[in-house]
Amino acid sequence: MLAVLCPGQGSQRPGMLTQWLEFADESDFTAASHIEAWSQAADLDLVELGSHADDETLRDTKNAQPLIVALSILSWRIAQARGARIPQVVAGHSVGEIAALAIAGVISDGDAVRLAAIRGRAMAQAAAENETTMAAIVGGKRPEVLAALDAHDVTPANINGSTQVVAAGSTEAITALGENLPRGARLIPLSVAGAFHTHYMADAVPAVRNAVENLVVSNPNCTLLSNHDGAALHAGSQAVWRIVQQMTSPVRWDLCQEQLISEGVTHAIELAPAGVLAGLARRDLKGVATLALAPDNVADLPGFLGQEDNA
Repeated sequence: MLAVLCPGQGSQRPGMLTQWLEFADESDFTAASHIEAWSQAADLDLVELGSHADDETLRDTKNAQPLIVALSILSWRIAQARGARIPQVVAGHSVGEIAALAIAGVISDGDAVRLAAIRGRAMAQAAAENETTMAAIVGGKRPEVLAALDAHDVTPANINGSTQVVAAGSTEAITALGENLPRGARLIPLSVAGAFHTHYMADAVPAVRNAVENLVVSNPNCTLLSNHDGAALHAGSQAVWRIVQQMTSPVRWDLCQEQLISEGVTHAIELAPAGVLAGLARRDLKGVATLALAPDNVADLPGFLGQEDNA
């Protein structure tokens, strides 16, 4: 059973789109033409951002979110052009949930990129109101880590698996937390511009709610998992409203991973810009084969999918 995983913010890096733009196939699919169309939907030059922007530019959430969603969708369409079929399960991390909506057929590709751009702009404006940030806390005992977050008035914005919690809060509080971590834990600052998935994002909700109200929505064509609780969503209307709700509530990727196991997933492909979710899967989803999709391993897809057929 195949799962497709869509990464979230923090996975972006300079030049991540460049090699993908070179892909074309016998059906006259061109990556560049898709990105140009999605650039109009996002009102951003995604080619420029994905090819030439520096770390600081990509850290800006209004740029990062639509670019990540566009690249995730693009990499899957390229995979489909090379034989990948509709997966049995799709899940996205944070803004990756928007890409997951498109992969599962709930909304169109263009609407997904447009929604990500609206979400990114709204969250950037909300983030500018306070000096906030996020950091991954790796290692340590989970109860001790959560107690340390609570003691410093920091929110566990993402619980990503057995060994990683992402803390979000004021920059001052995150700094203090880093100086008082439990034994065995370490803090890794994330390349994000604010305390996402916390109450700091409340002012961003109306713009995203308005955008969701105007979407053309279908029911998912596969099992679609929610970040909120790992539950499988079967109604498209429910799935898009979860995007609104999730802006101020934690990402429970640990529960998504548990549900992947419950669904019987044997193979997982993380879409571009890949690496983070595949790494978490290798740690927590024992026995599940993973592929972090990249331009240099697209040719490996038929073999990987063939393994899944025989699983």
